[in-house]
Amino acid sequence: MESSKTTQIKIAFFSVLPPFRGGISSFSRLLVNALKGKSLIDAFTFKKQYPNFLFPGESQFSKNKEASFPRIITSYNPFTYFNAGRKLKQAKPDVFVANYWMPFFAPMYAFLSSRFSSSVLKVALIHNLTPHEERFFDRFLNRMFLKKFDAFVVLSEKVNQDLLSYLPDAISKVIPHPTYDQFGSKKNVQHAREYFKIDKDAKVLLFFGLIRDYKGLDILIEAMNFLDERYVLLIAGEIYGDKKKYLKAIEVEKKGKVILHDHFIADQNVANYFSAADCCVLPYKSGTQSGIQAIATSFELPVLVSKNGGLHESITDGKNGFVIEELTPKSLSEKIQKVFSGGKLNVVKEELLIKNNSKLDEWSCFADDFMHFISLEKSKK
Repeated sequence: MESSKTTQIKIAFFSVLPPFRGGISSFSRLLVNALKGKSLIDAFTFKKQYPNFLFPGESQFSKNKEASFPRIITSYNPFTYFNAGRKLKQAKPDVFVANYWMPFFAPMYAFLSSRFSSSVLKVALIHNLTPHEERFFDRFLNRMFLKKFDAFVVLSEKVNQDLLSYLPDAISKVIPHPTYDQFGSKKNVQHAREYFKIDKDAKVLLFFGLIRDYKGLDILIEAMNFLDERYVLLIAGEIYGDKKKYLKAIEVEKKGKVILHDHFIADQNVANYFSAADCCVLPYKSGTQSGIQAIATSFELPVLVSKNGGLHESITDGKNGFVIEELTPKSLSEKIQKVFSGGKLNVVKEELLIKNNSKLDEWSCFADDFMHFISLEKSKK
């Protein structure tokens, strides 16, 4: 952790934030809170994020009654850009920070960044640069976005390499995704399993979060064919894409072995899922980092991740999690069986418990590193 006395830096921060729901909204809210006291920060969000016909879920908005942030722009309505630019400039920031995760927003961000003078440091906080379902125009949009920013913070080395493929001389810093801690404490395992009508002696695998093709749920479901009846797969999340594909995969012979909760999981119910499981499986076909991995860590729940993308970067196999080298249904089932053998899960759980008991405030550490980086770059302006 790096610290710096940077309380006088004024930040205008734009991202998806409450009342919008989702992992990046939660990330942004926690980061804004952590930056308060370390900087002067004004945070802004969307009036409307996506057109309803492009949004595959039930709702873009959270049902939680939490404070929302000033809503200044509609991403798909350029006529709102000018007023949003004025409001951001009225904050009189030293630094403009934009949270970026998909090329759809590139024109909007490029416009907003261009409204500031060269004396304002423009920093992009990048979650993903290469989309999971890439389209032919994504690289053009990414270039449009990147050339409007001075410096970059990324959450994994994989994203950093993607960034350098566009801008070999990019000024960047990798700061790993902090652990989520807003979902409450771990519940009694037996009580959590009773909530789902799962046998107390079952071997429970959890797949949690939005269900999209790149996350490899189809591979995990097929892997269940190679596991005996003691294994139960608990799936929780809204399906974005072909729902019939997953329903078909959960065949008659898997009945009783797979539990599907196909809906967005409210914050107050998250603890039940992570408390009932023995292992959280993230068999991603591609990916940079995962908020689900951060949630699992907060509940001392071991994760099993693929080596595709950047999810494995922070994991030492068998110490603080598990990594699968080859992502096929058969190899995944074999790895799962190894994970449940010889007390390996208990070793990892003990390591995660030690980490959580260290009392290290990861969001404060992230904010310190973030402020140190932007202070250094601002001093060069």
